[in-house]
Amino acid sequence: MKKIVKRITGLFLMSLSVALHAENTPPNIIIMFADDLGYADLGSFGNPYIRTPNLDQMAQEGQRWTDFYVAAPVCSPSRGALMTGQYPVRSGLYGQVLPVMHPQDPYGVPEDITTLPEALKTAGYATGMFGKWHLGDAPAHFPTRHGFDYWYGPPYSNDMDRVGAPSATEIFTAMKNGSQLDNNQMNSFAKTIELFKDPKEEYWNVPLYRSQKTADGYQDELAKRPVVQRTLTKEITEEAIAFIKRNKDKPFFVYMPYAMPHLPVFASEEFAGKSLRGPYGDAVEELDWSAGQMKKAVQEFGLADNTIILFTSDNGPWQAVSTLNAGSAGVLNGSKGQVWDGGMRVPAVFWGPGHVAQGKVSDIGTTLDVFNTVLTKAGVTVPAANDGFDLSDTLGHLKKSPREELAYYRKGVLRAYRKGNYKLQLYSIPILYSREQSVKLDKPKLYDLRQDIGERKDLAEQYPEIVAEIQAAIAAHQAATPVAKPLFDRRMADY
Repeated sequence: MKKIVKRITGLFLMSLSVALHAENTPPNIIIMFADDLGYADLGSFGNPYIRTPNLDQMAQEGQRWTDFYVAAPVCSPSRGALMTGQYPVRSGLYGQVLPVMHPQDPYGVPEDITTLPEALKTAGYATGMFGKWHLGDAPAHFPTRHGFDYWYGPPYSNDMDRVGAPSATEIFTAMKNGSQLDNNQMNSFAKTIELFKDPKEEYWNVPLYRSQKTADGYQDELAKRPVVQRTLTKEITEEAIAFIKRNKDKPFFVYMPYAMPHLPVFASEEFAGKSLRGPYGDAVEELDWSAGQMKKAVQEFGLADNTIILFTSDNGPWQAVSTLNAGSAGVLNGSKGQVWDGGMRVPAVFWGPGHVAQGKVSDIGTTLDVFNTVLTKAGVTVPAANDGFDLSDTLGHLKKSPREELAYYRKGVLRAYRKGNYKLQLYSIPILYSREQSVKLDKPKLYDLRQDIGERKDLAEQYPEIVAEIQAAIAAHQAATPVAKPLFDRRMADY
């Protein structure tokens, strides 16, 4: 009986703490964004071989979201959606020709788009970013030009800038001109995939920048070139903790978009060769260490009750390239680059004793909603042109998520749509990097994701009324969602 009373009292005090913090104090925000981490790559999401005790404990103490999505199945548009709260087609942060941004791009995020750190600056937040940006690598488009006070990290993916390969400018010039270099491009890509099997630091020449906003402008420093990939997770963790220590007396926003476990995978000496899952598992276990260090830091600084931590991924695993050192989508179908759920449903763990009620959430949530939720918690007005929902009541009180629908976009095309338990597939989904094209289906396919999480059985003929209902929802969504020009393709017009 005493145990029951103690349990009830504990739950009441936790709920009271959540309510007081949620209503009275702008919380510190930490977003840890893994790169290409699969749905089933954490212990709490079913992986039997990768040890993630810190994240598993955070999932137990906070919330584990089973139906959490990103807005695109590849890096740049997914990151743009997190930063803006807008579908890529609304913001223009997508490409029909170039699915992600590449080195030497003269463009970046347009200045008229309000980013999450820019909005938080209006509420007095200190804003720091530690890791991969992938939304513009020219200094004029660094994260510090879009609301971050401080940035330490690489400007794009760790597989770019391969030594001995044609430059991005050479490749795209050839693509536009239709020259013979296109064959070299494909050979270069095949060579890169081969190098993923046993990667070495000297194969890549990715830069590492330190940039900060100053009283009279910006201070940009090329800290290293190439970045030391095996120690990068450790470095950005240490940098992030130092930033928190410097800014612990004010609200802060820390964004940690890791370079790992994107191929090529690397881990520091302390983790290399330790996982049962090989090099990929080594890299993920180091991310778990990083999450544990961040949690420990806010606890030691006395900030745990007023901090919200989110750990999630930018898209699904890169299994189409290699299963040797890539992640797992588990029971989900598909992987990175595809609008099967395996490409867009990601693990998500929310933790924060003063703001996050303990429990498992199987309602729909997305990284689009992070934008709205964080701004609402910070007391900042959410911009009108927005595609997110406020998840505060779900986080704080385990109420039903306000999100009932999700659009699945790929290269600016709406290819599938979820409403409630059901997902309507509108286009064929080809094997990645094949010559097969995605084409609109004569008859859409319908899947019940609660009964058929792997999207195997088409129910369209059995439930025509549900197909019609989702088609009506699609029409309403498209009527309310303007489609901007694909900004990633702008550079193609320059050649």
